[in-house]
Amino acid sequence: MQFSKFSFLKSAVAMSLISLSTMTLAQTYPTKPVHFVVAFTAGSGTDIIARAVGDVMSGSLGQPIIIDNKPGAGGTIAASQVAKSDPDGYNLLVHSAGHALNPFIYPSLNYDTLKDLTGVIPLAALPNVLVVSPNKPWKTVADLIAATKEKPGELNYASAGVGSATHMNAEKFNLYAGIKATHVPYKGTPEAISDVIGGRADWYFAPLSSALPLIQGGKLKALAVSTPKRTSALPNVPTTVEAGVPNSDYVFWVGLIAPSATSPAIIKKLNDEVLKTLNNQEVKDRFAKLGAEPLPMSPEAFNTFIKAEMEVASKISKAANLKN
Repeated sequence: MQFSKFSFLKSAVAMSLISLSTMTLAQTYPTKPVHFVVAFTAGSGTDIIARAVGDVMSGSLGQPIIIDNKPGAGGTIAASQVAKSDPDGYNLLVHSAGHALNPFIYPSLNYDTLKDLTGVIPLAALPNVLVVSPNKPWKTVADLIAATKEKPGELNYASAGVGSATHMNAEKFNLYAGIKATHVPYKGTPEAISDVIGGRADWYFAPLSSALPLIQGGKLKALAVSTPKRTSALPNVPTTVEAGVPNSDYVFWVGLIAPSATSPAIIKKLNDEVLKTLNNQEVKDRFAKLGAEPLPMSPEAFNTFIKAEMEVASKISKAANLKN
């Protein structure tokens, strides 16, 4: 009986010490620069959102937020690096909706999307925009679909890499438009956009944050946006659904993700700091110019959201027979 009481007290003390240690850790964190490991190249939609949030959030955290771009393989290089890093809150992944697709098209991933990584908070939802070169003859989505159906497989479309959100967006559009075209994956959005402008790639679902200045400057032609409703940044550009492709809408989200063993107290602190940052007027103004909208969620809700996104991604990857 005495031993049982002693064991109980010992366990209670141990739990109290752990709880106190966790609280102290969260209160003192961070004590050095925090790295946002961005899954795509500088200038991509994911990168632009990461920098918009990081620039302001570093002030409230009291430590610099360093942007580390680790592009390639649809963002799996960055995801793998963070999944294997120390779970101390100093190496965080900034990925996009493509994070949910990668498990289904990369059979040899060296990390488990749900077991090795955990959601902190989405940073933003933003439209993709279907763009072509102004030198191409297509003025509408219907024109592009008709041209693609005339020559199945001959036209090509760019993406920011196999498994990226831009790739998934295009595949969903292809599926519901009933067209076949050749996929050309690039290292990132800037490279893909460059080839669309140059006419080497026929079309691309570009993040609006990256494409908008080029659309406004006449270097790209916008045919449609991917979101369920039009964006205020391009009010005269229809959605893909309005343009005649039912069920083709797609939301490009960007989120902050951590190694799964990260202390819940640190995850909570990061979630709180991002929420505060998303309410900052400077961030609101920068998002508005990009057509981006905050997507506030708790860590638990974000993880549930990621699981739901993976279910959709699984269906699309099977229907489109996506393989790396």
